[in-house]
Amino acid sequence: MNKWITNEILTSHPKPSRQEIEAAMACCIDKTLLMLRDFGDAFPGPASSHGFYIPGSNRSWTSGFWTGEVWLAYENEKNEARKEELKAGGLRHVASFMERIRTRDDVDHHDMGFLYTPSCVAAFKLTGSAQGREAALMAADQLLTRFQEVGGFLQAWGEMGAPDNYRFIIDCLLNLPLLYWAFEETRQTRYKEIADRHLHTAMTWGIREDNSTWHTVFMNPVTGDFDHGATCQGYRDGSAWARGQAWGVYGTAMAYRYTHREEYREAFTRVTSYFLEHLPADLCPYWDLTFSDADGADEPRDSSSAAIAACGMLEMSRHLEGAQAEFYADTAQRLVKALIDGYQSRSAQESNGQLLHGTYSKKSPYNTCTQEGVDECVIWGDYFFMEALNRLLKPDWEIYW
Repeated sequence: MNKWITNEILTSHPKPSRQEIEAAMACCIDKTLLMLRDFGDAFPGPASSHGFYIPGSNRSWTSGFWTGEVWLAYENEKNEARKEELKAGGLRHVASFMERIRTRDDVDHHDMGFLYTPSCVAAFKLTGSAQGREAALMAADQLLTRFQEVGGFLQAWGEMGAPDNYRFIIDCLLNLPLLYWAFEETRQTRYKEIADRHLHTAMTWGIREDNSTWHTVFMNPVTGDFDHGATCQGYRDGSAWARGQAWGVYGTAMAYRYTHREEYREAFTRVTSYFLEHLPADLCPYWDLTFSDADGADEPRDSSSAAIAACGMLEMSRHLEGAQAEFYADTAQRLVKALIDGYQSRSAQESNGQLLHGTYSKKSPYNTCTQEGVDECVIWGDYFFMEALNRLLKPDWEIYW
């Protein structure tokens, strides 16, 4: 076969039936409820260990995704007693997130959207939680403190202004919806203005000429110009880290949702085409898109990237028409079907996670990450898998993002 997937291979994959989607979601709900009972008010870490998450505190940048799973389960549960149990658990989580932002416990970074959108914004939208609203607005205010006027971007992490940390990363595109929500909720223009400015900078410098994305973009702290691109978690600087490209797919879709700028629709088409063209035959990407079936047999997959990208395509299909909308919706369904068939965990004895064969970070000779969560469940993969199922079940779903 060809090194890279062809459109014929892509379209030869089946789409899931309604019954398959419902069964997959039912399994996810059961596992979420079991884990909520087991964990109580504890939170899982970013990745499982030998297939099982370990209870811990609400500190990681990823803990909001666990609460997001609880809210997605709540939305789809039919039994009233179980539904109330999920709601009560989600609201206890909201109290934890309020305490975290109030005490500023590990919040001095850009991941406020990952933390507070699927947890507290979701709680406010679903239950009217005043505490969820307040905590999310406080998180949005915290995110604003990461803005660098010179260069016009939200600094990812590290000491503000430090030359070796004067950078943004592709992931931040999914933190911006928190600012757009805060603008819609308060009508305070500073939220939208900073989100718009970061978007402009990210779209200008984050997408390469070949339509792949930089993981990390360093800016010049004096001039505000592009300095250089790099990777932390991809295979090498010039390759396309799979999860980063997937953040690009979903992030450009959200950029278009909130701005309706034509160039962002074009950016979505570019990054999505690159993602799809570099999938292996079973539609679940290797951890870096530089690998294919021809040369990646021993490399781990990252199922979370397929789930993130599917959500992005389903979102964008809502804003398009005709054949283009149909293509992205159909393609997303094919990715979800591949995940259901080959990557969903259905047994509590196998794993307490939802989606197998994820990769948090894979060490290579050319990157700077530490190896963690390779061929494991990753909590954002579990969440976005459930979100993709939910989107297919509820095409008019009021999104958390």
